[in-house]
Formats: sequence, structure tokens, C-alpha cells
Amino acid sequence: MTITTDSNSQLGDTARPTGVPVGDGGVGRRGIGRPGSARGHSSGPGPEPTWDLVVKRNAIERRKREKFPLDIIDELPEMIARGYEAIPEEDIVFLSWWGLMHDKPKVGTFMVRVKVPGGRILPSQLDALGRLSRDYGRNYGELTTRQGIQLHWVRLDQLPEVLGAIEAAGLTTAGGEGDTVRNVTSCPVAGIDRAELFDVSPLVAEVARFFSGNRDYSDLPRKHKYTISACPAQCNAPEIHDVALVGTLRDGRPGFGVRVGGGLSATPRLSRDLKVFVPAAPTEGVIEVLRAITDVWQTNLRYRVSRVKARIKFMVDDYGPDGVRALVEERLGRRLEDGEAPPAAFDDDHLGVRPQRQEGLAYVGVPVPMGWVRGDQLVALGDLLGSFGGEARFTRAQNLIVANVPEGRVPWLVRELEAIGLEPNRSKLYARSVACTDHQFCNYSVAETKGKLRELLAELERRFGAGAVEELRIHMDGCPHACAQHWMGDVGLQGTTATDPATGRRIQAYNLRLRGGMGTRAAIGVPVLRRIPEEEVTEVVARLVGAWLAERDRSGGSLDFAEFLARHDDDEIRTICAAGEDERPGETARPRAQVRVPGMLIEATGGADVVDVEPATIGAVLAELKARYPALVAQVLGPDGEVAASINLFIGEEDVRALGGMDAKLAAGQELTILPALSGGAW
Repeated sequence: MTITTDSNSQLGDTARPTGVPVGDGGVGRRGIGRPGSARGHSSGPGPEPTWDLVVKRNAIERRKREKFPLDIIDELPEMIARGYEAIPEEDIVFLSWWGLMHDKPKVGTFMVRVKVPGGRILPSQLDALGRLSRDYGRNYGELTTRQGIQLHWVRLDQLPEVLGAIEAAGLTTAGGEGDTVRNVTSCPVAGIDRAELFDVSPLVAEVARFFSGNRDYSDLPRKHKYTISACPAQCNAPEIHDVALVGTLRDGRPGFGVRVGGGLSATPRLSRDLKVFVPAAPTEGVIEVLRAITDVWQTNLRYRVSRVKARIKFMVDDYGPDGVRALVEERLGRRLEDGEAPPAAFDDDHLGVRPQRQEGLAYVGVPVPMGWVRGDQLVALGDLLGSFGGEARFTRAQNLIVANVPEGRVPWLVRELEAIGLEPNRSKLYARSVACTDHQFCNYSVAETKGKLRELLAELERRFGAGAVEELRIHMDGCPHACAQHWMGDVGLQGTTATDPATGRRIQAYNLRLRGGMGTRAAIGVPVLRRIPEEEVTEVVARLVGAWLAERDRSGGSLDFAEFLARHDDDEIRTICAAGEDERPGETARPRAQVRVPGMLIEATGGADVVDVEPATIGAVLAELKARYPALVAQVLGPDGEVAASINLFIGEEDVRALGGMDAKLAAGQELTILPALSGGAW
């Protein structure tokens, strides 16, 4: 099987539709933007568009002008009465504002995403979620990369009862998806870790309380992610957040540096420093700054014309961090103190047994392979923690931490955790490796991730020993959306498809990214190989890991994986991965254009998620696709022959509606992305 190089990959952002008030009011107001220039910022890169242009180009924005997304919850009883099949797709999309998304296949069951600010969760809440999983979700759950938890298989008619139980437990799904402020993340051991600069837990709770369900921040250009921490290791990944408050001390005063514009998907960016200092107190002052940053973005209509360029990272691209700071200060009506966001002082993921800042107490990091949890397991964990006054913390690596454990009871706790299937002493390899929801549930995913990652990790342990590989971080995604952050792992794998030369059938495959990292080695990974067949990917990764370990042994045992990669260029790495096979990775076909097809539509292409086409106008490309895949084009075009309102087409980062519509040209080497109006994904 040929594996192709990815040294010149074409990346088109496949950002999901996820949900604009432009108001100044407080909670409960609906701020609807008016045509014309928004207040509070300079002219920016070129003339600002009008609302007329926004609603013409952006079907989601047009729909949001007709119905406020959060109000869809009031229609839930009527939806249930009508039945799932009778509900328009655009209404299903708006359910995502309440953390409710289609399960795959779309047969009437939903994923329910529960927000857990900072990952802190009480025993009673674990019990409530476990019972919901057991009673409504086939005893299954998933910890997420935003310190939350997801249930699956919940029927439409069960949603009111499930949502009511979540609310009764003191949790919410509001803003779990959609064009909202998502779950506010933090260091999972905030308030208990001895190394933290100061405790941000009260601030995290207040920020989450202010923004969750706030109508003025539930109609943003796209999703928006805050993280707040004073962890010196910056374990909360400020590099890849829209807005990160990074704890620091200035003349003894606790406060924050501010980084803005991080994000992944298919156009990854590391956040950039605004070079300011924001005092940690009062809380209202911090929220004021977060509002100002968010408002200068959400009121700028440039970032509402195209879904693919709506994230705040594109605003930072356009204005630069100094320009964004100027806009924020103009909005605030005052200058911010000069400052700087500090770099990570060291790397730490808080695994193992650690003493807390509270004398006599400890916390215990527990690997949760693939983030998989069972409902009965959550109930048992809640009972266990409640017996000694403990609590749990979910981590962004899909693990959990048990807090407030009396030091003398740690051995007992470990035994009790093992009895319910949670293993604190499991290899760190399983704690540091992350997989997305994968193609079992996600309509965008085209390849298995959780099961494949489990297989890969087990094989690496078998070949090399758990101790040899436990420092590796392997991130596996089923599509370009990067929910499992494949750009940032030591080894990043992104699902795609390939053609089996023996049968001509489409098979699952993976693209390989290397040289990524977070913390002290923050970097976006580099595409190295494309379309590694599913049956070969474990062997390819094992070759690479084996070469590293052999070189480490020759170097005296101190060479880490990133240092190994730094010694070799990409061509050398490709040779290692091919491991002497006759068919060296390479790209031999003449340049053509490509069409990227999301997971929910690949049945119409025989399983292909990327289709080669002749460079031409969009009209001609769709005509070619219609001749080959009529069922695909029937879902892309409306009865009038124009692109359906529920479908977005992008060339790279540009909406084809802004490039001339059917007359827009797709050149050789470019990629046309088909993006239905669904929500899904975390990053």
C-alpha cells in the first residue's frame, strides 16, 4: 500500500457551524446587531461589511436573525410531538446551543455534552451523571478535552427529563456547543496544588456563571473558548485557546497576562500575547476585560461573513496583538497595565499521588484510557468520594483526579478505585494519549480513533515495555476538526480514507503529524505522511518509536522523543517510517484539485473523504461530481441548482459565495471543502 507524503498539504478550515448579539446588556437580554459599522474598533483591514452582506453570504447568521438559538429549547415539546423525522435540520443545529448533537447515524438519538467549569465535580454530580448514563445512555460516557463529559444514545423524547436532571444536579449543557462561550477550563488541581501561584477556582466559577446561557454571549460569530489558570506548568493549554488568562505575580499582586487567538481545526494558530497585566481582583474587573475582548470581535462584521474565518484567531491575524489590544482598550475606555504572559515554567500533567497545599491531604491522578467511563462506574466513584469528603476533577487529557484524600488513606483509595475499574497506577502512556469521539458517534469523523488508539498503545507497550514509552503523547482525530488536538501531540494522527490498490475499495487511513507540543515546547505539528492505511498505521508508528528508543539507548538513555525528531529532517523520518519497504512514500500523481467530503456524506462517494477533480470553476467541479457521485451533489445543490442554504463550500479559507459562487475557480493544488450546517467538535 502506498503512503503519500504530506510536505505540501492543502489545509482548508472545516470549522463546524456553531452559532450574534451585539448588545451591551446583561444576562437575559437579546442583543441583535443592526446593519452598519460596529462601535469600538478602528477601520481594520479594508471596509467593514454590512449586515446585508453577512446574511446574504452566511446562512447560519441569516437563520440566527430569524430565531435566537437558545430559544429552541422552548420548542422541544413540540419537536417531540412531531417526531424526529419531521424536525428541520436547522432546528437540530440550534439544539447544539444546549449541548445536544446528532449521534451517528442520524436516527433520533443525541449526544449530550455537560459543562463542568474547571473540571471540578462533586460526588453527588458524579452520581447523577452516572445514573443518567446508566438509565438513558447505555451505561456509556466520555470525558472530553474541555474537562466536561458526554453521554450518547439519548432519545429525543428523553431529552427534557435528562436536561432536568442535569440542572437539578447543579450542572448545565447550555453553551456546550454552538456560537457560545464554551466550558471554561483551568488547571484541574486549582486550589489544591502546592506549586500554583494563587487559587483561580472562585474566578473560574464566576466567569462560567456569568457567560453560561448569557444571551449577549450566545450569538457569537463562532465558538469561543476561555481558559484561566495560575498553574506554572500551564497544563490547561493556553496556547490553543481563544482567550487565555495566564497567572502571574506583579510586585506581589496576583493577576494575569492575556493571550488571544489560539485554535486548531485545519488552520491551527498558537495564541499571541497582548502584553497586558489584568489584576485578579476584583472579579468584576476580570470579567469586564473578557467581555471587552469578546465584544470587539463579535461586533466586527468582518468575522460574520464567512464561517470558516469567523474565529477570533483570524482577527488577531488581521489586526495583530497590538491592534487587538488597542481595540480592547478603546472598548474599555481606559488603558490596561503593561505586562507579559509568562511562559510555562515546566511541564506537568498532575499524574500520580501528590501532597496538597492543605496539610494532611493528597490528590491522586487517575488515567482514564480513551476517556471512556461507565455509568455504574461514575455512581460507584461518587459513593466512594462521598465516603470521605473527596471530589473529582476532570482533566483536558480526558483523565480524572481525586482530590482531598487523607494521606493515610491513599493506599485504601487506590484499591477501591481499582475495584471499580479505575487504575491510578496504569501507564502514563494511556493518560497522555487522547482520542476524539470517532466515527461511531461523530458525523464528521471518517476513521476509528478510540478503539484504534487503544490497539496502538497496547502494541507499543507489548513491543517496548510500558516504562519505555510512557512519556509519549499520541493524539488521534477522526477528521480535520482536531477535537483531540492532533496538531499538538508528539505523534498526531488524523483520520482520512485511502484506496486499497488490491480491491479498489475505500479504506480507513490516517495522516501523520509530528513535531507538535504544548507547555515548554509549544509548537504546531508538521504534516509528514498522508493516507497511511488503517491496517498499517500501528506498524508505522512502532517503527518510528523503535528508531527513537534505539537512538536513545545509543545516546546514553536521555534522548526524549522531541529531541530525536529534531535530529532528523522530514525526509529521514519518512524513510524511518517506510522501514526499507520497496515502496517509499511519495507523491507521483500530477497536480489536481481536491474536494473534501465530511463523514456524514461519504456514503455518497463510496467512502471517499477526499475526491480528486479537474481544476475548474465550482460549477464545472460540481458537474463532474454529479456525473460520478449524483447522490452527493443532490445533497449539496438545492432545487434551483444553487448551493443549498444548509451547505457551505470553501476554497481554502474563503467561502465560494465571496469568490463568485459557481464562477469561482478551484485551481490545481487547492481543496474545496463541503461543510453541512451541523455542529460538532471541540477545537
